[in-house]
Amino acid sequence: MNVSSSAAATEYIKRHHRHEAGENQCSSALVKLIKAPLPLVWSLVRRFDEPQKYKPFVSRCVAPGNLEIGSLREVDVKSGLPATTSTERLELLDDNEHILSIRIIGGDHRLQNYSSIISVHPEIIDGRPGTLVIESFVVDVPEGNTKDETCFFVEALIKCNLKSLADVSEGLAMQDQTEPIDIRKLGAER
Repeated sequence: MNVSSSAAATEYIKRHHRHEAGENQCSSALVKLIKAPLPLVWSLVRRFDEPQKYKPFVSRCVAPGNLEIGSLREVDVKSGLPATTSTERLELLDDNEHILSIRIIGGDHRLQNYSSIISVHPEIIDGRPGTLVIESFVVDVPEGNTKDETCFFVEALIKCNLKSLADVSEGLAMQDQTEPIDIRKLGAER
């Protein structure tokens, strides 16, 4: 990530990713640059009812009703993880600011009081429209684990999800080749 992307990410985290971690909780934020335009990336992220489109550990999701704040989804997790199901509530879906927030409220796993925020922001990558994705979380540290172990585990899951999001988004973007943006012209227009 270049210096301007890093500074922008820090500012976005301050503005959109406020988690109050308690004494027995851990919290972190991860950043990913994706070589695909924001509308494409957001179209995948915002689908609270279809996380399996890019999350490799989700085998199935059932989200009855309309997508609105408070909506629930039942997620089935693929084998190989220390979980089988997760019940999650949509906390925020902002199509203007491109922010999605969920809270895990039940299921067969050890992620108690888990809450996450994912935001997507426009970025120019190699002269083309790209996206800066930030995902942050806060979660209880399970009995028998340390904060470092818990953060490492959750960060590894999020990194896999973000890599998969990049792979899916960039694959779709390659099917719809966009022209490079001339940054010099963009600056002259402002």
